[in-house]
Amino acid sequence: MKHHLMVGTWTPPGRIYTVQFDDEALTLTLLHKTDIPEAEPISWMTFSHDKKTIYGAAMKKWNSFAVRSPTEIIHQESHPLGGHPLAPNADSNTRAIFVLAARKPPYNVYGNPFYKYAGYGNTFSVKSDGSLASNIQNYEYAPDSGVHGMVFDPSETYLYSADLQANKIWTHKKDPETGQLALVDCIDAPSPDDHPRWMEIHPSGKYLYVLMEAGNRLAVYVIDEKRHVPVFTHMTYPLIPPGLPPRNKYRGDVVFTNRSGKYLFATSRGNGFDYTGYISAYKLGPHGNVERQLFINPTSTSGGHSNAVSPCDFSDEWLALCDDQQGFVEMYRFQDELLARVARVDIPEPGFGMNAIWYD
Repeated sequence: MKHHLMVGTWTPPGRIYTVQFDDEALTLTLLHKTDIPEAEPISWMTFSHDKKTIYGAAMKKWNSFAVRSPTEIIHQESHPLGGHPLAPNADSNTRAIFVLAARKPPYNVYGNPFYKYAGYGNTFSVKSDGSLASNIQNYEYAPDSGVHGMVFDPSETYLYSADLQANKIWTHKKDPETGQLALVDCIDAPSPDDHPRWMEIHPSGKYLYVLMEAGNRLAVYVIDEKRHVPVFTHMTYPLIPPGLPPRNKYRGDVVFTNRSGKYLFATSRGNGFDYTGYISAYKLGPHGNVERQLFINPTSTSGGHSNAVSPCDFSDEWLALCDDQQGFVEMYRFQDELLARVARVDIPEPGFGMNAIWYD
């Protein structure tokens, strides 16, 4: 069967690339390039709940696109960064970094600015066609915040945020009618030099995994059943092998469970082209406890800004990995708790490629 994935770019010109994966021939091919507003390259993209819309974190904008087929992707809306009045200014370095779409109504879209003036998350309502409608809330973090990743619990009642710049983990509660957020709690990361970048929650809702960019480790939290806040278990797992150069040569990247929730995958990037990145895998128990770390394998390159792994959503077998050092997408097969690279397509164009999202 042939599957399609979409990938964005870190730098202009803005484009969405459609890549095709043949799981019998084990080939990856570039199928189509969709030009989008030039100044709106998408550093992180996600699908709407029904996969009829793509939402993008696009430099100074949040944008949305109608997806009519793998090769027919149409720009709908672009909205400026909200929150701090200086965030959308052309002379500030603030940029849109992450976007999360609700899977339950109301189907709001939540975005995180980054770098300066990033102390607010942006909440958008959507129209009936899935396009971004309006900025309905700019909820506060802290003046020095820079949230790089968020995840909802399975009930989509609580939102957890990884605040890289302020070294914190936030919990918000979502109003079921409006989708707006209210602060529940904020805690410091375990170590001053951790800097949480990404997080994932187990399908059971009982365990939260927080990836530390500077700490290059994965921290395991349990969710308090009464307060719904994360509690550190004091269990951590490395993202890079022992005996490497100082930790500042590597930067933790992303963490995701696979479709079944039986395994967890995390990556780290080399902080320079001379250092390879790494991909790790972890065996999870039925409620999400980490039973063991399976391996820490080197990736093909440093990963650049990316090295983002994307497990597919229809099987436990396939994982895509993006790189923007050289510009490629690789496909890995996960079988018998081993990972093998089976296909690659090189797309050496400006800023390609940030993260892959599975369309079909």
